[in-house]
Amino acid sequence: MANDDLEARDNDKDKDKLPLTPEGMAAEWATMSDIAADDGGEQEANIDRLMNQEEIDTMLGFSIGDDGKGGRNGIQAIVDSGSVTYERLPMLEIIFERLVRLLSTSLRNLFSDNVEVTLEGIRSVRFGDYINSISLPAMLAVFKAEEWDNFGLVTIESALTYSVLDTMLGGKRGQAAARVDGRPFTSIEMSLLRRVIGVVLGDAEAAFRPLSPVNFRVDRIESNPRFVSISRPANAAIRVELRFDMEGRGGSLHLLLPYATIEPIRELLLESFMGEKLGRDPIWENHLATEVWQADVAVKCVLHECTMPLKRVMKLEIGDTLMFDARPDSVASLRCGDFIVSEGRIGRVDDKIAVQVVSPLRRSKTTMAAFDTSHLNPAC
Repeated sequence: MANDDLEARDNDKDKDKLPLTPEGMAAEWATMSDIAADDGGEQEANIDRLMNQEEIDTMLGFSIGDDGKGGRNGIQAIVDSGSVTYERLPMLEIIFERLVRLLSTSLRNLFSDNVEVTLEGIRSVRFGDYINSISLPAMLAVFKAEEWDNFGLVTIESALTYSVLDTMLGGKRGQAAARVDGRPFTSIEMSLLRRVIGVVLGDAEAAFRPLSPVNFRVDRIESNPRFVSISRPANAAIRVELRFDMEGRGGSLHLLLPYATIEPIRELLLESFMGEKLGRDPIWENHLATEVWQADVAVKCVLHECTMPLKRVMKLEIGDTLMFDARPDSVASLRCGDFIVSEGRIGRVDDKIAVQVVSPLRRSKTTMAAFDTSHLNPAC
């Protein structure tokens, strides 16, 4: 009997060592509440116990094995559900691979040296986490996307900063750049780095142009991450890491785009390739073209236009005469909306006023065939 009691106690201890599941933890707390209700107010003050580490991990969702194969739960699942991954925007990878090709050519011309640019990765981060992970010294450039009316960030890490300065100031090839910590960048160094940032943003504009034309303008350059608050710390952002290799020298450059910045072109970024035409219906297109040709449009004949002060307009009365700078044989313009389609002279046919067309119609220079070709084969 004694041995059985010892084995039962050992089994109970082993059960206590096992991590609690969320359901088991909830049941335990419910049992404790029932006990407190039965014992009265004297024991109610004693139920405030501290949670152990296993219970805390279970509640936060970190009790899953280290292999990460299990699903998240608890608070961690709520946090992860709000994260944004770049895989949902497949066009981003195409754009930044194009940026790599453009930068390789542009930087070779700028440095007059062999420069290899590689795309290390594209990932989703939270803005606050990224700012806290920046190692100093670093060069941070805040730029504004004019058409999207929002901001982005270019970060040049210290290794790349000194490598770029060493290359542009005539350093020896194959030799690591000297790193000088503890001092701010000089005006000459800032000017050189601004040129590099301008090249990067210029090529980024060219990479986005086939999808959505945009102008990136440098707003300010900082060396302290605290002064580049372009988004809230909890907001998601896309971080693009580019690796620069200049014959033994180099480093990483990060291009950070908050999700709010690329929101205006989100629908375009969801496409699988540029100029996507999935679901095109020729029958519907022919029907639409037929209806367009049969649509009624208003055509106006304008002999003359004049401007006058509002004060004079408000004083117009019956019998007043407005003098036009035109003669009876002057040419009038035929307008469809704001577009002048032709010109003509005003005359009379029987008892009705008429217009005789005296110039050919001004047709669009872009044909339907050229329009389709430009959309099916966008310029790279």
